[in-house]
Amino acid sequence: MKLGKWIFVVLAILAVIFMMLIAVSIGMQNIWGILGAIIGLVIVMGAGFALKGRMRREGRL
Repeated sequence: MKLGKWIFVVLAILAVIFMMLIAVSIGMQNIWGILGAIIGLVIVMGAGFALKGRMRREGRL
C-alpha cells in the first residue's frame, strides 16, 4: 500500500475514535467532551477531504 493510502487509513481511524469519544461523552453527560470530540471530528474529516482533493488534482490518487 502506498504512503498516500496509509494517511487515509490513519485519518479514518482518528475519525472513528472521535465518533466513539462523542458517544462516551454523551454517556458521561460531559458537554465539553462532546464539543471537543465534535470539533476534532470536523477537523479530521476536513483534513481528509482537503488532502484527497489536493492529491486528486495533483494526479497522485
